[in-house]
Amino acid sequence: MTREKAKRLARELVGKMTLDEKASQLTYKAAAIPRLNVPAYNWWNEALHGVARAGTATVFPQAIGMAAAFDDALMETIGDTVSTEARAKYNMQSELGDRDIYKGLSVWSPNINIFRDPRWGRGQETYGEDPYLTSRLGVAFVKGLQGGGDTLKLAACAKHYAVHSGPEAGRHSFDAIATKKDMRETYLPAFEALVKEAKVESVMGAYNRVNGEPACGSKVLLKDILRGEWGFEGHVVSDCWAILDFHMNHKVTMTATQSAALAMKYGCDLNCGVVYLQVLAAMQEGLVTEAQITTACERLMTTRYLLGTLGDEGSEYDSISYDQCDTAENDALSRTVAEKCMVLLKNDGILPLDLNKIASVGVIGPNADSVDCLKGNYFGTSSRYVTFLSGIRAAFKGKARVFYSQGSHLYKKGASDLALPDDRIAEAVAVARRCDVTILCLGLDATLEGEEGDVGNEYSSGDKKDLNLPQGQRNLLDAVLKTGMPVVVVLSSGSALAVEGGNALLQAWYPGQAGGTALADILFGRVSPSGRLPVTFYKSVDDLPEFTDYSMRYRTYRYFTGEALYPFGYGLSYTKFEYSGAAYQNGELSVTVKNAGKIDADEVVQAYIKDLSAPFAVVNHSLCAFKRIALKAGETRKVALPIGKKAFQSIDEDGKPVRGKRFTLYVGGSQPDARSVALMGQKPLEISVEI
Repeated sequence: MTREKAKRLARELVGKMTLDEKASQLTYKAAAIPRLNVPAYNWWNEALHGVARAGTATVFPQAIGMAAAFDDALMETIGDTVSTEARAKYNMQSELGDRDIYKGLSVWSPNINIFRDPRWGRGQETYGEDPYLTSRLGVAFVKGLQGGGDTLKLAACAKHYAVHSGPEAGRHSFDAIATKKDMRETYLPAFEALVKEAKVESVMGAYNRVNGEPACGSKVLLKDILRGEWGFEGHVVSDCWAILDFHMNHKVTMTATQSAALAMKYGCDLNCGVVYLQVLAAMQEGLVTEAQITTACERLMTTRYLLGTLGDEGSEYDSISYDQCDTAENDALSRTVAEKCMVLLKNDGILPLDLNKIASVGVIGPNADSVDCLKGNYFGTSSRYVTFLSGIRAAFKGKARVFYSQGSHLYKKGASDLALPDDRIAEAVAVARRCDVTILCLGLDATLEGEEGDVGNEYSSGDKKDLNLPQGQRNLLDAVLKTGMPVVVVLSSGSALAVEGGNALLQAWYPGQAGGTALADILFGRVSPSGRLPVTFYKSVDDLPEFTDYSMRYRTYRYFTGEALYPFGYGLSYTKFEYSGAAYQNGELSVTVKNAGKIDADEVVQAYIKDLSAPFAVVNHSLCAFKRIALKAGETRKVALPIGKKAFQSIDEDGKPVRGKRFTLYVGGSQPDARSVALMGQKPLEISVEI
């Protein structure tokens, strides 16, 4: 069904509605209109890394982990798989009359905010700190979710528009101040890409204000840019209860009716919350017109027609049966994604481990046998969780003894908790001493970092105070290292942590239901690690500006002038890749890549650009292309990387794009900063380009 046809049908339908009926459609719990054959519909559903909060579904690695795979083709496959499961569940639930929350086809995913500060608890939901990477992965995921059929498979949502990345504790009253340059250079590009390229059906406004305007009632964001400049044709939804913040916290209005009027004035069509229950009262006060109510209702009905949930035509996806949910094939895909997302940060040669040379292995740590550290936030319910301990045990079955100790609690709880933070350390030390190697599983989970209201920790509403492990885990790490036995540290987190100990260090993120199997595959060499960091790992928060400072100065690899602990784009392999013959011509960068080692492996080819002509160019360099390739041992391949026209533009202080004249292009397995070169042992190739 074309959008024009859906819009025509929506106009005809809404034209038959009474004013009360139109108003009843503007909140996330849309009422049924039996006389017009409009069923009840709940707009609130989540699909961040699998169908969330709606029963059994495949749980993929958390979004930040998927980003570490640097694989847009894989992202589209994941999105398609998620949408199949969502349709399967929707078809089943609708047949049984279940139209409750989390049961619809409008999914409020992906989160394409820029992860500008590692303290932000919700950064795990994003695709990292780079606007280009975020754009490419976001576009691919949305295309997978929405499908390429005559109707929408799902209606995806780009959130949170815009300039939203903490602090969580103040998000309901905070005013994010961003320059025109930072807006156009960092905060808006991914939203523009999803609107223009992926044709994302929905955009969700953020809680905070942006340069003085509440994001869900912003003339600049919603009217001038989103609909005016970008030509967005879908619907806008508020974040949940965000419009209530207008008068309760932002104090830009005095009453609920005034808040409803402000949001409707600038084009917020759907209210996740209760304020739009006041639209008729606002109309009586002369603050809202019936025409505004009609427009919002028509946009929402257009989406429902595009999904095939209204009218007699239906959808080609109506035949997807429930047996396509939680399949073995989807579990295998989740395992593949987990293998591709884990990042080897450090390795003195201990990895990969040789199963035939190890008689005993110790698996220690609060995340060793934790299901929670597999999930991240906004997760579904898997029937197939494999913890790290379980994955390692399965790999060693019949070959070696596996010892386990929790070692410590995830974090020190309140004074009322009688359990001491160090009460398992003696056992952990005993295990480490008697084992050939210890796998030490540390880090966080979504009870420690996440969204305000969803976590209960010693930190600030889901954000982190610093980049350190909780004290109990630091004590455990020190004690195990002091044994002098070989130690591989496995970190689970959705953000950067400053951890340096161990013979090897593997960043596992929140790796989804197959995380334990994927970890074992990497530890024992069945798969070479190939993930790359989508965020900078800093040494300390002392290297960063204040959390509340939204200027990009000194933030992310593009503007940071210090030395990173581990840089953006970084990740080690079990083999060595050689680059040669780099050339640029007619918008395409080509390079030859050879797997010079003895192990089949994936490589992430990365291209960065530096504008040498514009005084207002990005301080360092910017990712402008990437491609994941699989090379067998000894194999050589020529790789072509299209470089888009926007890569050759810089943004001036007025937010205007200016085409540069002289550039350096870098291509290799990492970014071209000194730290990456030192760690990777390989300097990216350089090419001079004049336009």
